Amino acid sequence: MKIDLELVDHIARLSRIELSPEERELFSRQLSRIVEYVDKLSEVDVTDARPIANGLDLANIYRKDELAESLPRTEALANAPNRDEAFFRVPRVIE
Repeated sequence: MKIDLELVDHIARLSRIELSPEERELFSRQLSRIVEYVDKLSEVDVTDARPIANGLDLANIYRKDELAESLPRTEALANAPNRDEAFFRVPRVIE
């Protein structure tokens, strides 16, 4: 399917963006290539393909919940934008 300038103008109007004549031509070519690629995907035989959530064979990997030393307080507070002695200071949210 060829995306003509009229369709590009319509999409630009819906998107509320202004396009120069060069951009209109460029987007017309780019969108046409995208649609052609998607059309090629429709030619693939997927009758025996099982539905999947993603294309990667992943499993959740959790670390063991083991007791470890805490981060030192001075290191934890090192980048705090606002602190009060050994505590993080945050804006009051309850009156």
